[in-house]
Amino acid sequence: MDNLLLVALAGFLAAMVDGALGMGFGPTSSTLLLSAGIPPAAVSTTVNLAKVASGLAAGVSHWRFRNIDHRLVLQLAIPGAIGAVIGVTVLTHVPADTIRPLLAALLVLVGLRMLLRFSKALPARVDVAEGAASTEGAPRFDERGVKVVATAGGVTNGLVGAWGPVVTPFLMHKGLEPRFAIGSVNTAEVAVATVAAGSLVASLGRNGFDVGVVVAMMVGGVLAAPLAAWVIRFVPARGMGVAVAALLLLTNVRDLASWGDLGSIAWAGYGIVVVLALGAALAPRLRERRLSARWRGAAAAPASLD
Repeated sequence: MDNLLLVALAGFLAAMVDGALGMGFGPTSSTLLLSAGIPPAAVSTTVNLAKVASGLAAGVSHWRFRNIDHRLVLQLAIPGAIGAVIGVTVLTHVPADTIRPLLAALLVLVGLRMLLRFSKALPARVDVAEGAASTEGAPRFDERGVKVVATAGGVTNGLVGAWGPVVTPFLMHKGLEPRFAIGSVNTAEVAVATVAAGSLVASLGRNGFDVGVVVAMMVGGVLAAPLAAWVIRFVPARGMGVAVAALLLLTNVRDLASWGDLGSIAWAGYGIVVVLALGAALAPRLRERRLSARWRGAAAAPASLD
C-alpha cells in the first residue's frame, strides 16, 4: 500500500511538471519504475497507460484555460500516433538501452539551443481577455518540420515514454508561445499515448504490466493536471523556457551519465547545467545593468572642447 502511495505521489509530481512544462511525465515516472527493476517494455506500457488518463485531464484543463491550438493538435497527434507504432515495434525487437544514448545526446543539444534562445528578453505576451473565448488559437509561427518532429516524438514516446521533451522544445524554439506549445502538446499526447499503450498491450498481453501501479499513477496524474494547467497561465514565458531547457538538460545528462557509468562525475554535469540555467535566467538583467552603466558613464564624461 505504501509503495502504491509513493507511485501516486510520483504520478502527481510528474503530471505537475508535464502540465506546467509540457514534458517530464515520461522521464520522471520511467525513472521510478526502471529503478524498481521493471523491464523497459513494461515501463513504457505503464507510463503510456497512465498518460492517457492524465493527458485527458490535462487536455480538458488546457482547453478550459484557452491554452490549445486545435489545428496544431491535429498536426501533432496524427504523425505522433504513427511514430508511436514505429517506436513500439522497435521496442519489442531492439533493447531500448541501445537507442537511449543517441536520443539523450540530441536532446542535450536542443536544451542548450533553448537556453541560448531564452537567455534573451522576449516581447511582451498578449493574452486573450479574461473570460473571453479564443477564436483564433495560437499566434502564427514557423510550422516547418512540425509533422517530422511529431513523428520523432511519437517514436521516442513508444520507446521510453518521452513525447514532450522532443516536441515542446521544438515548438518553443520555432517561436510558439509556451502556453500554446504546452497545451497543444499535452492534448495531442493523449492520442499518441493511447496508440502506444494499445500497441504495447497487444504485444505484451495483460501480464506485461501491474494494474495497481498503473491506477496509482493515473490517480496522481489526474489530480495534478488541472492545477498545472492553471499555473501555466501565470508563469512568465521566458522563465518557462529556461525551466524547460534546464529540465531537458538535467534529464538527459543523467541518462548519458548512467549509460557511460560516470558515477560521481555526473554531479559535475548537473552543476554545469545549473550554472548555465542561472546564467540564462539572469542574462537580460545583467545586460540591462551593463547598458545602464555605460549610459551613466557616457553622461558623466566631460564634453570635448572644440
